[in-house]
Amino acid sequence: MNTVKLPAPSAAPETNFASRSVPRHLARGAIGFGLIIGAIALVPVVGPVSLLAAPLALVAFRGCPTCWMVGLAQTISRGRLERRCEDGVCTLTKTHPTAKAAE
Repeated sequence: MNTVKLPAPSAAPETNFASRSVPRHLARGAIGFGLIIGAIALVPVVGPVSLLAAPLALVAFRGCPTCWMVGLAQTISRGRLERRCEDGVCTLTKTHPTAKAAE
């Protein structure tokens, strides 16, 4: 019986969409959603020129609205959850206050 040895999984690049604080992240979201809503709502008044505000929303979101939501989850969980990978199996656990103090 032939066995095939698979290469070890490479570490995926960590993409971080989190902000420094939850209020700052929520402010970015309010700006982004406000720009999108304003861009669409002002089309009858200003015309298609109002759609130029939509790309600014993408800057506020650091991508798309989904990226903003992922960043919100990362911001809220920062320092509370820890990912550990052993033998190709990754788990998500709560950090212990004693472990955090030791660092």
